Amino acid sequence: MKNGFIGCGNMGGAIARALSQATRDILISDRSGKARALAEELGVAYGDNASIAEGCDRIFIAVKPHMVKDVLLPLQKTLAQRKPLLITMAAGLEISKLKQFAGADVPIIRIMPNTPTAIGKGVIPYCTNDLVGEDVLADWLGDMRFCGLLDTLEERLMDAASALSGSGPAFMYLFLEALADGAVACGIPRAKAIAYAAMTMEGSAQMVLATHQHPGALKDAVCSPGGSTIVGVQTLENHGFRGAVMDCVIDTFRKNREMGK
Repeated sequence: MKNGFIGCGNMGGAIARALSQATRDILISDRSGKARALAEELGVAYGDNASIAEGCDRIFIAVKPHMVKDVLLPLQKTLAQRKPLLITMAAGLEISKLKQFAGADVPIIRIMPNTPTAIGKGVIPYCTNDLVGEDVLADWLGDMRFCGLLDTLEERLMDAASALSGSGPAFMYLFLEALADGAVACGIPRAKAIAYAAMTMEGSAQMVLATHQHPGALKDAVCSPGGSTIVGVQTLENHGFRGAVMDCVIDTFRKNREMGK
């Protein structure tokens, strides 16, 4: 099963990197030629869009949403003849729109990945059209096993998932950097502050996954009566922390919806 990547920026590259742990049967193309270095690093092939359309059984469409139409139009004849599996990761772009751009009834998987996929810690919600057979899906999931969590989701919820897990790493990095900045202001060396903040964030996330407790309960367990932690929580609440986080996800969701129109 040969995999092709049309476009290989941050997100496409993250998936290619994880997928290469399962198979080296990968062909990468991009507009600028920058992905040649990634192809050499991963030990996979570098080519062009036409070669991918003609020779690959799975084709990852890893370009920006506004570029998908222009990328697929020249390939329509080949796609109609071969009917490869198309995997789209364009925010806001529904399966029906991708089918229109492809110009043919082809099997399609829509995914909303995030960049931690590159290290096997990704979150990838996915949905499919009716042309994706169970055996095809099972083979694809098997090869994608090094990416992280792959979870089926109704298409109507994909834009919301993208706002949470797809964009979420940027929000996490911002919070992590702010935590480290606060520690630096208190005298902790920068490198140690970043390491402590990152490990604290990772450990807290693992506690939620391992214990299945509500985050509020785990937060309460850290906040001793009359202690310093509850004062810090109050400071966040006074600055509208939770409301701001909710708004950032909702606004990102709305932008995703706009991008698909």
